[in-house]
Amino acid sequence: MNIELKKPSIPEGLWIKCISCNDTIYRDDYDEKFNICPNCNKHHRLDVTRRLEITVDKGSFKEYDADLKTVNKLNFPKYIDKIELLEEKTGLKEAVVTGECKINKNKAVIAIMDSRFLMGSMGSVVGEKITRAIEKATAKKLPIIIFTASGGARMQEGIFSLMQMAKTSAALKRHSNAGQLYISVLTDPTTGGVTASFAMLGDIILAETGALIGFAGRRVIEQTINQQLPEGFQTAEFLLEHGFIDKVVNRRELKDILSKTIEIHKGGKR
Repeated sequence: MNIELKKPSIPEGLWIKCISCNDTIYRDDYDEKFNICPNCNKHHRLDVTRRLEITVDKGSFKEYDADLKTVNKLNFPKYIDKIELLEEKTGLKEAVVTGECKINKNKAVIAIMDSRFLMGSMGSVVGEKITRAIEKATAKKLPIIIFTASGGARMQEGIFSLMQMAKTSAALKRHSNAGQLYISVLTDPTTGGVTASFAMLGDIILAETGALIGFAGRRVIEQTINQQLPEGFQTAEFLLEHGFIDKVVNRRELKDILSKTIEIHKGGKR
């Protein structure tokens, strides 16, 4: 008698593997724990949808400038093809989503970068959307919170991308001059031209646990200066120790910290 043995059927996506410690995590537990590994505390990267879910009050988010789209000003080969492919894959038009929201009933303008879209690189549309969000926050006398996640300036747009560093920084200066609050939240990774502009200009700079934060890559720096860099270089904890940021925050606590910070600063800076 032949007995056919069948492998047990396990639904796809039921388990995930931590990219840091390789521990296997039950998907529902992972979601409940804010996409943090229960074994090693690795804060895995979040997309825009998940970030909104855990940060803003349900139903309070109203998106700005949803229809802004990238154009190929420099005729970079196959650039728009790549953009259209990413639009289909991610459901996003660009690497940042901006809008107005409430965080524990406190009104704010928010910008969230998504590393799935060309590694969160900053092109003209990313810079324009962030600048417009800052200007709306200034006009409405609201704080702005920017979640950064980026590989830096977008090479396909050349100088147009680099111009966004100055444009966003100038908008933040006007926001500051108007006495309004800017909270920068650095997530993994925050690098390149984003670090060199709006990411590090916050009145208060927070960073998620273990986030990679820097300008040039570790290997580039070591090859340039011919020195070995210290352990943990360019992590959120290293930057806190050296005075570059104000606080390293566990993602579970972030919403409450943001809301309390807004409450403290209501009415603008004194």
